Amino acid sequence: MIFYEPFDESFEKSWTVSEKEDYKGTWKHSKSEGHEDFGLLVADKARKHSIVKELDEPIDLKDRTIVLQYESRFQNGLECGGAYLKYLRPQEAEWTPKDFNNESPYSIMFGPDKCGSTNKVHFILNHKNPKTGEYVEHHLKYPPSVPYDKLTHVYTAVIGPNNDLRILVDGEEKKKANFLSGDDFDPAIVPPKTIPDPDDRKPIDWDDRAKIPDPDAVKPDDWDEDAPVEIEDVEAVKPEGWLDDEPEEIEDPEASKPEDWDEEEDGEWEAPKIDNPKCATTPGYKGIWKPQQIPNPSYFELEKPDFEPIAAIGIEIWTMQDGILFDNILIVDDEKVAEAYREKTWKPKYEREKENDKVQDTSSVVSSFQKKIFDILYWVADIPFLGAYKSSIIDVIEKGEKQPNLTIGILVSVTVVLTSAILKLVFGQKKAAVTTASSKAASSSNDASTDEKGDTMAGSSSEKEEVKEEDTTAAKLRKSRRET
Repeated sequence: MIFYEPFDESFEKSWTVSEKEDYKGTWKHSKSEGHEDFGLLVADKARKHSIVKELDEPIDLKDRTIVLQYESRFQNGLECGGAYLKYLRPQEAEWTPKDFNNESPYSIMFGPDKCGSTNKVHFILNHKNPKTGEYVEHHLKYPPSVPYDKLTHVYTAVIGPNNDLRILVDGEEKKKANFLSGDDFDPAIVPPKTIPDPDDRKPIDWDDRAKIPDPDAVKPDDWDEDAPVEIEDVEAVKPEGWLDDEPEEIEDPEASKPEDWDEEEDGEWEAPKIDNPKCATTPGYKGIWKPQQIPNPSYFELEKPDFEPIAAIGIEIWTMQDGILFDNILIVDDEKVAEAYREKTWKPKYEREKENDKVQDTSSVVSSFQKKIFDILYWVADIPFLGAYKSSIIDVIEKGEKQPNLTIGILVSVTVVLTSAILKLVFGQKKAAVTTASSKAASSSNDASTDEKGDTMAGSSSEKEEVKEEDTTAAKLRKSRRET
């Protein structure tokens, strides 16, 4: 092992926070959520953060395998910000860690970055051109995307002695490249042999018009200025050899699918189109003029990249989210050692976080279900014939909202109340109907007796008054039920 930082202890003794004015962000020694494991935490939103750790000795990257690895977790998600590391080359003599900022030169920049259209795991090599002496940033083309969740992820860059580079995310290879390939880095580390001549000028007689007027065309005597601009030539004859089904563009026969093309992430690969040479229309057309190529004065041949040593490790980021946690920063020269550290430090955390995430997802589904249930119960409470029970139902619902575990019991209770109200409504109406029918029958019977027997049936005057009172009472009952 060359370097390892587990952040088990506070970082203040070994890491230096930048004192440059732009960097107001706070760093904290903090536990990862749900774990007892500590890490280095980005504690502020919408702030620039900068911190650096000088190594005891610079690490030579030449002619050996070097593995760069670390863990990062976006505990509050990541909408706009970076979580990459800068592996600094040796600085100038007067430089101190407190001076660390975005202009401090680095050898390699590696890690996730996401904001707007940017969504990538960077790998940038800052390489010195031996011809010009200038340092140029070479960006890995088509890098992996950043995992979009709040779990801990481990990022690994394996630099091989044979000019190869492999990028792993969570131990899975996501990108493979060659440092000397012109297709893998932008710009290519080895510049092109030729470049356009900056002094070349387009000749005066250069014809770059794709179409021109026919110089031999003469206006016909019967030319009608009011006629359509174009009509079909009734006398036109299809030229011999005319290709009816020939497309104007064809797939570039020299194009090939990139080795790292992933159809699941990038979609089905389609070759770029070029003009079909069989469909040329202007024989005098020379094409768009381009300067002649001349030997590139900055060209150099290279057997291996000239990696600068790593003298310090820095984090210099600007982010809109806080809660970004860095942990287990590792530099080794054996890929198996890096794998062993992933299995020991990262995998148990990741598996635990995944399980917790599943539980939270389940809880979220249950909460959504409960909300729908309570919405329905509030609707039930507003049903007109349940007016007498409304306040009781609402009291029960409000208790359920405070104690979601009572949801099923509350649902059963309201169902019982609703069923009771319906039964009372149905059977109450039937009983009222029977009572009304009996009253009508009694009234008819009394009327018949009076007709047959006259005053003798009524008896004494007191008995007559009782009959009248009964008749009056019956009439009032009928009136009351109609009003109901």
